[in-house]
Amino acid sequence: MTTDIVRDFERVSPALVRQASEFQAAILADVNGRRGALHGRIAALRPRMKIAGPALTVEVRPGDNLMIHAAMALARPGDVLVIDGKGDQTAALMGTIMMTACKQLGIAGVVIDGAVRDSLEIDEMDFPVFSVGTNPNGPTKNVPGRIGHAISCGGVTVRPGDLIVADADGVFVGERERVESLLPLARKKVEDESTRIAAIRKGNTSASWLDAALRTAGVLKQGESL
Repeated sequence: MTTDIVRDFERVSPALVRQASEFQAAILADVNGRRGALHGRIAALRPRMKIAGPALTVEVRPGDNLMIHAAMALARPGDVLVIDGKGDQTAALMGTIMMTACKQLGIAGVVIDGAVRDSLEIDEMDFPVFSVGTNPNGPTKNVPGRIGHAISCGGVTVRPGDLIVADADGVFVGERERVESLLPLARKKVEDESTRIAAIRKGNTSASWLDAALRTAGVLKQGESL
């Protein structure tokens, strides 16, 4: 019989989390084959907010936060609560009291496909929260759900222990087993982009690949250029 609560699972290591936290979510998504970014509806409450850590996954029914309370009781310091709230915005699933407890517990942040409330107070406590928005309605605490299972959050599969990196652009999830292989690719991309930006600032604004891409797309004829 499958349990609804999985307490023990392998997490992406703290060392890999630290290294990954150096990169923007966009960089990691690019080197991950332009995949792993949650739907843009899930955004930081404030642009300065950032998160990096392993996912502690939670599935709830819309408008009910019973299992989030349970997940908080099971969380380890550094975990990121990643909550499948079904994209519901009719009631907030978390507010000041729960976020204060999360911060006290050492939870790294919250990513929730649902709504929160008390956004000004969360801003003041400087606890990173990514959600689909806010709603003043409170939740119920009656309906069972699951913890530590694979969930769908923002249209992306998130498994317990996967890497979460979130910033002003949105939320990236990386499969735990792939994180280490992504890091050197991310470093190289940062270096390549820095080189390109430096060239642009010196006046080299043309994209060397553009004409060929336009020919392949049929916009330009062979031998033709912009």
